[in-house]
Amino acid sequence: MHKIKYIFFLFLAAGCICYSPAAAQDDLMGLLEEEEEAKPEKVRNTWKSTRVINAQSSEQLAKGVLDFRILHRFGFINSGFEEVFGLDQATIRLGFDYGVTPWFTVGLGRSTFKKELDGLIKLKPIWQTKGSRNFPFSVTLVAGMTMNTMKWDDPERKNYFTSKLGYYYEAIIARRFSEGISLQLSPIVIHRNLVDSLTDEHDLWALGIGTRIKLSKRVSVNFDYFMLKPGRTADLYTNPLSIGFDIETGGHVFQVHFTNATGMNERAFITETTGDWTKGDIHFGFNISRVFTIGSRKAKS
Repeated sequence: MHKIKYIFFLFLAAGCICYSPAAAQDDLMGLLEEEEEAKPEKVRNTWKSTRVINAQSSEQLAKGVLDFRILHRFGFINSGFEEVFGLDQATIRLGFDYGVTPWFTVGLGRSTFKKELDGLIKLKPIWQTKGSRNFPFSVTLVAGMTMNTMKWDDPERKNYFTSKLGYYYEAIIARRFSEGISLQLSPIVIHRNLVDSLTDEHDLWALGIGTRIKLSKRVSVNFDYFMLKPGRTADLYTNPLSIGFDIETGGHVFQVHFTNATGMNERAFITETTGDWTKGDIHFGFNISRVFTIGSRKAKS
């Protein structure tokens, strides 16, 4: 009887040694898998660039990445053969954007249009996520300032430095619906300290829309449009409409586009667009983006 009990306890101990660690390991792996599934994954590459065309996109630069951007517009194509359909004319903006963190970008630019300086900060507090805890869209906030550096029209009168300044505040609500389709809505308010006439307004509201449709691995068609709130300023100007293609080539993103807007910062292209698509007031242009990593690879990651 004692031998049977002894053999029984030996088998029981062997079973505990053989199976308990395996069962515990299986339970541990299951918990890790559940935790991994529960962790939300950020949706990235909603856009290939920080701009749709004219409009800011919801995309942010990675930490430590510097984006050098050249925006170029030729003249209106309806200027005729003498101006080589606008190719004899040019408007340019040079800009630098820098990713301080994955959710915080700063930027600075200079345009030949009105010799204007502009700066911005761009925050992304809400990300679109997927997985077991998904969130359907992202929210990006942009605040910027512009400064006209042209000489005063009448230097003899009393002029104020603040008259050269303008401001804008924008919220970008974006969603990547699939690998090939993205959409964003961007309400924006613009304030100008000095306007051209009494019929113009200091404050202007507009609603922007941007879309991206992927055509291939490296090519997409983009569209952005801003509708001005009806009012005195809206009666003076036209709504900016831009259509173009993103072409990704390694470290470059090359954008070819057509637009009725001459200016290339928010104050300029939203509040001072005069071109009419139906009359051929269309600029052919391109944007070139080249990114550089500043600092160590460890800082980037």
